[in-house]
This record gives sequence, C-alpha cells and structure tokens, in this order.
Amino acid sequence: MNVCYCVLASAIGGEISGLIETSGLVAKTVLVILLVFSVASWAIIFSKWGLFRRARVQSNRFMRAFRKSERLQDVAAVAEQFKPSPLVAVFEGAYDELRKQASHPIRMAALQRATQIASSEELTRLESRLPWLATTGAVTPFIGLFGTVWGIIDAFHGLGTAGAATLRAVAPGVSEALITTAAGLFAAIPAVIAYNMFTQHIREFGARMDDFGLELVNEVERAQAGAARVPESVERR
Repeated sequence: MNVCYCVLASAIGGEISGLIETSGLVAKTVLVILLVFSVASWAIIFSKWGLFRRARVQSNRFMRAFRKSERLQDVAAVAEQFKPSPLVAVFEGAYDELRKQASHPIRMAALQRATQIASSEELTRLESRLPWLATTGAVTPFIGLFGTVWGIIDAFHGLGTAGAATLRAVAPGVSEALITTAAGLFAAIPAVIAYNMFTQHIREFGARMDDFGLELVNEVERAQAGAARVPESVERR
C-alpha cells in the first residue's frame, strides 16, 4: 500500500509540475507571488508557535515563583530566568515604578498605570507580524482567482483561434488555470487558521496579564497597609 501511495503521489506531483511548466507567464507570476506569501506565512506560524509555547510554560513557572516568594525583591532577582513570559515585563514595569516611589508614599494609580503600559507593550510584541497572516488569508484567494480567470480567458482565446470547439481542446488550459486557485487556497487556509488561533492565545495572555497586574497591586496594598511606607526591598508580607 505504501508503494502504491508513493507511486500515486509521484504521478500527481509530476503532473502538477508539468502543468506549471506549460503555464503562461501570468500564471507563473501569480504562482511565484503565492509561493512568497505561503513561505512567509509558514515562517511566521512556526516562529509564533514556539514563542507562545515558551511564553505559556514560563508564565506558569513565574507565577509559581511569584506566589512562593516573600519579597518582590526576591522575585526581581530571578525574573530574568522567566523572560519569555509576558508577565515578567508587567512585573518589571511595576517594580521599576515602586523603586521610583521608594522615598515617597506609594501612589497606587501610578503603579496600576505602569502595569497597564507594560501589558500593552507586551501585547504589541505578541501581535507583531500577525497582520501578515491576516493579509495572506484575505488576499491570496483573490490572487489565485485572478490567475484562474486570466488562464480561462487565455484558454478560450486559444480555442477561438484554433476553431475546435471540443472539451479536449479547452481542458488543458482550464486545468492549468485552476492550479492558481488551488495555490491561493493552499496559502490562505493555514494562514487563516493560524491567525485565529494566535489571536485567541493573545486574548488569553492579555487577560492573564491584567489579572497578574491586579494581583501585584493587591500585594503592594497589603504590604503598605502593614507599614507606613513600603521599604526599599518592597516586602510582600
């Protein structure tokens, strides 16, 4: 069965490559454009997949370290180990704000703004290059359709020139034209699926950063309630 499958796949691949070789200049140009979109999209997909996987793993580890620590200073000392996590940037933004306010009463509004700014910057970083996937999913089917329409026009023009109104005469040209539609869908479908999946991950990270920012502010408020002023080490308990 494996041998039969390999033979069939080889035959189909050879037939497709033959159709591409005999295609016109416009169809080949369309296929090259679609190939560029597809390669760039897959590069982004693999890159983002690894990024989100590392961010999720390191976020879980960072939260465990944060909740076990007694002081924010201890968390700051080990935060670099969890750098792929967007929560680290939120923590560092809040911690830097606390250090700036070390000689003054802590302003919770400023601290919360610091966490929101850091969260917004991390969301922007996570969303980078995703518009390319959205553009690929929206544009490539129409690029492929353009190649198909152009190929069909060319096929019927050749049919009119030859004067032989038969299916055998027009079928090769139509089949060549439809390759561009298939190539457009091949580029668009993975890009759309990946874009929707990554967008969901980003929403989850956004909610998680908001929750962590509130948890961090609550910790500082509790520390402030236990002392007239949070010391330089910014104790949590």
